[in-house]
Amino acid sequence: MTYLATLGIETSTIEHPPLFTVGESQELRGEIRGGHTKNLFLKDKKGRHFLVVAEESRAVDLKSLHHTIGAKGRLSFASAEAMMEMLGVTPGSVTAFGVLNDRDGKVTVVLDEGLLAYDMVNCHPLTNTATTTIATDGLMTFFRSTGHEAFVARLDSETIEGEGQGG
Repeated sequence: MTYLATLGIETSTIEHPPLFTVGESQELRGEIRGGHTKNLFLKDKKGRHFLVVAEESRAVDLKSLHHTIGAKGRLSFASAEAMMEMLGVTPGSVTAFGVLNDRDGKVTVVLDEGLLAYDMVNCHPLTNTATTTIATDGLMTFFRSTGHEAFVARLDSETIEGEGQGG
């Protein structure tokens, strides 16, 4: 990704057929090193938007997540229109890199603390037809460069939700 290169952040990208779910990603990826992400684009009752970047196997309970991240009321999935407007991606391509397109700072980034255990993290580069590997500290630098300070939270629970948004 050109933007990351301008920041001096090294990445490697592998192209592949479109992947829409974590399961599809696990079947295809082979031995790509590092943590793998699943991403949820959510909104609260007040219309605030959250990009949740979680370790792929992390259980994320949408019924209680609002308490953890300071959202107002229960969370629900944001619309495809809001996703395109704020992140510049379509359902199935939600990615940590989407905040590059959130120039108005409307999206709060929530990062699963479990991803910080990895040296490298894997995310889609604004499309679900490739996977980009980036150093975890490089991802944090990327967030800050876009005006987003990631809110790091423990996101484990007993219910897995959000497979449909993939990424």
